[in-house]
Amino acid sequence: MMGLLNQALDQKLLRFLDVQFAQIIAAHHSPLLQLACALLSSDAGAGHVCLPLARLAPEYFFDGRHPELAEALWQAAGKPNKNAWLNAFQSSSLVGEGTSPTPLVLEKERLYLQRMWKNEGQVIQFISDYSLEKMTYHKKDECRLKQILDQLFTSNESDINFQKVAAAVAITSKVAIISGGPGTGKTTTVAKLLTALIRLAGERTLRIELAAPTGKAAVRLTQSLGNAYRELSLSAGESRRLPEKACTLHRLLGAYSKGHQSRYHKNNPLDLDVLVVDEASMVDLPMLARLIDALPNSAQVIFLGDRDQLASVEAGSVLGEIGRFLSLGYSTSRAEELNRLTGYDLKGHPIEHFPNLCVAHVCDQLCLLNKNYRFDKKSGIGELAQAVNSGEHHKAHSILRDVNKKYVDIRQHALSDAKDYQKLLKDCVAAYQPYLELIKQGKDPETILHAFNRYQLLCALRTGSFGLEGLNTQIEKTLCHSGLLSLSQKPFNNSWYSGRPIMIECNDSSLGLFNGDLGMTLYDHSGALRVYFQFSDGHIKSVQPNRLPAHSTAYAMTVHKSQGSEFEHTALVLPDHFTPIVTRELVYTAITRARQKLTLYSTDKVLNHAILTPTQRRSGLVARLKSF
Repeated sequence: MMGLLNQALDQKLLRFLDVQFAQIIAAHHSPLLQLACALLSSDAGAGHVCLPLARLAPEYFFDGRHPELAEALWQAAGKPNKNAWLNAFQSSSLVGEGTSPTPLVLEKERLYLQRMWKNEGQVIQFISDYSLEKMTYHKKDECRLKQILDQLFTSNESDINFQKVAAAVAITSKVAIISGGPGTGKTTTVAKLLTALIRLAGERTLRIELAAPTGKAAVRLTQSLGNAYRELSLSAGESRRLPEKACTLHRLLGAYSKGHQSRYHKNNPLDLDVLVVDEASMVDLPMLARLIDALPNSAQVIFLGDRDQLASVEAGSVLGEIGRFLSLGYSTSRAEELNRLTGYDLKGHPIEHFPNLCVAHVCDQLCLLNKNYRFDKKSGIGELAQAVNSGEHHKAHSILRDVNKKYVDIRQHALSDAKDYQKLLKDCVAAYQPYLELIKQGKDPETILHAFNRYQLLCALRTGSFGLEGLNTQIEKTLCHSGLLSLSQKPFNNSWYSGRPIMIECNDSSLGLFNGDLGMTLYDHSGALRVYFQFSDGHIKSVQPNRLPAHSTAYAMTVHKSQGSEFEHTALVLPDHFTPIVTRELVYTAITRARQKLTLYSTDKVLNHAILTPTQRRSGLVARLKSF
């Protein structure tokens, strides 16, 4: 068996980690268990939380790639059917039910790594417990809340204002999830609901914290909330009590640079009353479990995000999975309560309408913002995002072709030969020239960082000429050949030079830098190179290049890394052939990073395949909630 698994490693169908895990954990066990360990580890690396037994069949191994090797592995394992797998797991000391510390856990025909099973159970317990708890308000408090909501959400429209509904849901819940696409007003809603909480608290001080998964998302939340506050009629006292800046989840938890330990945990909980977590789709299952572990029992938690965006890079897709329940609506009692608070007649359903009481309570804590305030009917970006998100590939191609010249904010360019690739590089040079000119003019780091962030090239892959590494290398060379970077600085070996943008790839709490933070390399007043970062409160920090944690050049970044950011002009490069990582959610997420202009470099065939390929993350979260 190990010989065949090593063949899969050579074919890049498995990772070295997957084969080593099987070797270490199951070396003295049957070939069947060795295969199961390798496949489970591979699935975990791909972001799946568990491995359903139904997928332990050769047609599913390696997602259908290399069927001959898959068949050979299955035969080496004894050609097991589902019952054979079950019997092997139930009789093995490697597999338990979670009551003892076994490496693997089997629950209802789903195989887990012990850690993932524990994390998923912790999230389910949290959702269940918190959804059953409601914030207690007396009748007079309900009347007061209605008055405050009416003051904050004024509208002459006859349609339901779901921002107002979302605020009412969040204020009356221990945990609430507000989902909405770009331009639906998530930040405006949060600014108003936090103001409502401050007003409801009266003289009592509320400890409110804002957090996001990455530094860029925290900066954007800080800036957008500040803008939203300025649109409200706030007293000086209210302004002082509202939170001004967001931090990363790592910084909130006091995460150490190595390992998974944090300063705040169950025995040393966070000191807060209300927590708002933005870009919740980016929060992976292990991080969410750590956050839950650190919450005080009295805390209110509000998760914001877009259920249709890419899931986290690591395992899990909690927001996307809970977002499935949005279609079920509210219970009758909840709809009646929201009607009293907002004046809107929301359709309620009897408890029998829901899979069980737990799911009914979860549904009562959700709200979907579905009206777009950013993109009008002339916005190709908005129309394209909607078409991609709906899986309407014909409509997406029609929008991109735009024979009537209706849309001025989107363009598609073919990417099928060397000439097309050179055009892509030439376009990047033109887009990045302004910030490089500012460097030559000696402008300050803040101005240069702002200019760089106006344009961003995004890609799906990490390797290859269409991936992160290839694009960064070629853009760097092209900028040099264009005279925008000095050839004497020799950037081809990734040496440091003025103008080099970099992205942090791992956390370093001692420096205050975290995965996803973007920096710009510039000369300081003494003529030494330093890397400058702008944080969520606006201040600029510089670090010597040799002190930085793992990082990479960032002319191009992956779509995953772009989550939590927006750019005036976003360009997306898709590979010249289809690969499973290029999905509907990836394309949708990239499109919605653009504020004013989107450029797409792709063949129709690859784009079409992506739109028709939704992301599927395997977990037991929904099934376990339904049976909770």
